[in-house]
Amino acid sequence: MKELMRRYRIVLVLAGATLLVAAVVLYRILYGPNTFVDGDQKPFYLSRGQTFASVVDSLEARGIIRSRSLFVFVARIHGGTPRLIAGKYIFKSGVSNIEIFRDMRDGRGIVPIFVTIPEGLRARAQARILSRTIGIDSARFVTLISDPDFIESLGIQAQSLEGYLLPETYSFFWQADEQDVIRRFVEQFKEFYHDSLDQWARDFGWTTNQVLTLASIVEGEAVLDEERATIAGVYHNRLRKGMRLEADPTIQYMIDDGPRRIRYSDLKQNNPYNTYVNKGLPPGPVNNPGRASILAALQPERHNYLFFVANGKGGHWFTSNYNDHMRYVRMYRRLRSNAESQASRDAEGIGKASSPR
Repeated sequence: MKELMRRYRIVLVLAGATLLVAAVVLYRILYGPNTFVDGDQKPFYLSRGQTFASVVDSLEARGIIRSRSLFVFVARIHGGTPRLIAGKYIFKSGVSNIEIFRDMRDGRGIVPIFVTIPEGLRARAQARILSRTIGIDSARFVTLISDPDFIESLGIQAQSLEGYLLPETYSFFWQADEQDVIRRFVEQFKEFYHDSLDQWARDFGWTTNQVLTLASIVEGEAVLDEERATIAGVYHNRLRKGMRLEADPTIQYMIDDGPRRIRYSDLKQNNPYNTYVNKGLPPGPVNNPGRASILAALQPERHNYLFFVANGKGGHWFTSNYNDHMRYVRMYRRLRSNAESQASRDAEGIGKASSPR
């Protein structure tokens, strides 16, 4: 009997030890830290429609998890391997398998991505930035810009949303829906373009689309903030006198391989956006202007200037008569020619200096 009791106690001890070891092993699997050897934290992007297997492969390749099989085991005992929530995650060194899985399963670890959209970009250029930074479908973004039903749903009276996508720093989540992204742009524009600005436009007898069209031209021409209102004043003067705007940004908009140096043949194209041929404003904005250019279009500087040309220093020479304008045009061409010659000489010098003796 004593021998039987002794054996029973041994079995109990062994069983207890086994359970303890199993518990320790399970705890290590679930809560053991994944220590990063190349940083304190790592970003991880989980895309819409990505399979669980590819997610695990990516986690392992990024060095976020120590063992693929252990992570899969954790996922299976915590609800299987359901569709995980797309987003950008930041995992810190020491994070456990169960924490990683629960964060992606519940979406609680998703962090926003901040994106700065510069002034003066066309919608397709904005789409490229958004595709690169938050993973949207750039083709769908561009298609939606000209979708009549979608435009109407936003309360915009225009054939395109070009011009209404206000440049700003935005925060989005990874692979946000393209409609939601565009809606944010337009809402930001509406918040800025309040009733008083709309009243200024009505004082001119202009629609919002006309204001944005001129603002986009100003945005395309201006380099210095202090010249925006002056440039807008030039175009207002030309419009009042029935002169063609002859605005280069409208030519850049209509050529397929732009932006590039404008050729004389471009200025002769039969195109509604060709302001060297057609009088008045073009049909719509040629880019998405920022706040300063919109305000300049609504509050142009009052002066007698009708012409301007680049002065080679970032600004422009402004004139009120054609002869003075052409004198400055010739000066600009000389400056440009000299600069190109110097650049050619510099490039030749670099080539000689780097050539083998």
